[in-house]
Amino acid sequence: MPLTDADVARLARLARLDLSGEQAQHTLGQLNAVLGLIEQLQAVDTRGVEPMTHPTDMALRLRPDEVTEPDGRERYQQGAPAVEQGLYLVPRVIE
Repeated sequence: MPLTDADVARLARLARLDLSGEQAQHTLGQLNAVLGLIEQLQAVDTRGVEPMTHPTDMALRLRPDEVTEPDGRERYQQGAPAVEQGLYLVPRVIE
């Protein structure tokens, strides 16, 4: 079911867009094209098709999960106004 001029006007109002008549007609054509593509995709029979995460078979190159930098927490917290047990203390903002 294609969109109408009234639908585009309503969408523009909801999105707070000020579309001229020419822009509205252009947008109407684009939206109807997108909706037509969606209808084509929904018409495809996908029963028995295994879901994929990527269109091509691939393996991610993973690196070992190893710590490569020294722990600098104490050095980073030296300039903080208040620290307790390795955590930054901040003023309470909600009572």
